[in-house]
Amino acid sequence: MILVPKAFTPEFRADVVAVARKGEAPIRQVAQDFGISETCLHRWLKLADIADGVRPDDSASATDELKEARKRIRLLEQEAEVMRRAVAYLSKDINPK
Repeated sequence: MILVPKAFTPEFRADVVAVARKGEAPIRQVAQDFGISETCLHRWLKLADIADGVRPDDSASATDELKEARKRIRLLEQEAEVMRRAVAYLSKDINPK
């Protein structure tokens, strides 16, 4: 049996986040009261913080860094290939067969 998570409406998520942000009850209790997992509530709070601009979106910056790193790797690989070809060409003149 495969368990598929329930889809919650955006309104429900907003209500749960609003109650959790009030701080009147522990996160664990809020999650139990609404019938969701504590992990799910933490994720919703994080997403709400990102949407509200309270927390930076780490995934976007990580994606940008990864793109830059891949671009740099490609450039370094091209430079290494040029150097290998140059060495092969120059060593051909030194040791003629």
